[in-house]
Amino acid sequence: MRGKSPGKLLGKGAELPGTIAVLREARLLGGDLRDGLRGAGPVAARRVRRLLGADAVLLAGLDGPVARHGTLPAGSDPQALVAEVFEHGAALRRPPLCAAPLIVADDLAGCLVAAGDLGEEELSEVARLVAERLDHAELRTARTRIAAADLRTLRAQISPHFLHNALAVIAAHIRTDPGRARGLLTDFADYLRYSFSTKGDYATVAAELQATQTYLELQRARFDDRLEITVRMAPEILPVALPFLVVQPIVENAVRHGLERKAGRGHISVSGFGEGPLCVIEIEDDGVGMEPDLARAVLAGTGPPAKGVGLANVDQRLRAVYGPEHGLLIETAPDSGTKVIIRVPRFMRGVVSQ
Repeated sequence: MRGKSPGKLLGKGAELPGTIAVLREARLLGGDLRDGLRGAGPVAARRVRRLLGADAVLLAGLDGPVARHGTLPAGSDPQALVAEVFEHGAALRRPPLCAAPLIVADDLAGCLVAAGDLGEEELSEVARLVAERLDHAELRTARTRIAAADLRTLRAQISPHFLHNALAVIAAHIRTDPGRARGLLTDFADYLRYSFSTKGDYATVAAELQATQTYLELQRARFDDRLEITVRMAPEILPVALPFLVVQPIVENAVRHGLERKAGRGHISVSGFGEGPLCVIEIEDDGVGMEPDLARAVLAGTGPPAKGVGLANVDQRLRAVYGPEHGLLIETAPDSGTKVIIRVPRFMRGVVSQ
C-alpha cells in the first residue's frame, strides 16, 4: 500500500519496502542458486546481502570462496573464519565478521560470511534459507540424473523379441509384397533412429506419437492386420514437451502382454487431450488385462521380471521429472483390457524438447 512506512529487513537497521519485497528476494534466490553453490555469482551474494541488510557478504564452498558482494572490512580474515566454522559446524562471530554454516541434506556444504551490525540468529536464519535453495537445486539435479539413467536403461531393454519379429515380417514380405517390405523397412529404420536418438531427454507429443505409429505399423504387419489401431490426439497438445520414450514403451507393453495372448482381433487406442494445465495421454487395449494388485506391483518394480519393465521405467522417469503425483495410472482387470493414463503439466520449467 502506498504511503505505508517501510518495514525492517532481517538485518538490524536495514530498511525494506515491506514483507512482499522480502518474500520476492527469497523466492528469486532459488533461481540464483539453481546451479548450486558453485554456480552462485554476485547476483546471489547481492540478494543475500539485501536480505541481511549487511555491509558485505561472502559465500564460500568447501574448497573456497565462490561469490562476494560488498567490500569486507580492511584487516578482516574471512577465510580463517570460514575454516573455524567448518571445524565447529556452528555459527560464529569474530567482529567485524560473523559466519554461519550451510547445511544441505545434513551435510556441510559451505559457509555464509557477512559484515555489519548483525545478530547470529538473523545470519543463521538466512543461512538456512540459502541451504534450502541449494537443497532444491541438488534435488533437481538428482532428478535429471535419475531420468537420464533410467532412459539409458530403457534403451538397453528394447525388446530383442520385437526386433527379431520385425525383421522376420519384413523378410516374409520381400517376395510376396516388395512394396510393403520396403515401407516396413523404412518404418523399422525410423523406429531405431528415434529409439536411440541422443538429441536430448525430452521430445514433443507429436514426435512421440510419430514413433508410436511407426511401431504399431510394424506390429500390425506381424499380426497379419488383425491389430486395429485408433489414434486421436488434440492438436493443442502436440507441441507439449515430455520425457523421451514415454508413450511407445507403454504401447509395446500393451501389445506384448495384452494382445499377443489374445485370440482373434485386437484393438489398441492412443488418445491425448488437454485438461486445464495438464496434458493427458491414454493408451488402452482390449487384451487379456491383469489383476489390479499385479499392476501395482509392476509399477513398484516388484512384479514378475518379464512383465511391465517398460511401465516401471516410464513411471519412475515421470515421477523423477514432475514429482510423485505424476506417475502412471493403470486401470485394468482380468479379461477386461488395460488403460494406462499419463498426466503431466503442459508447461514446466526445464522440460523443453530439442
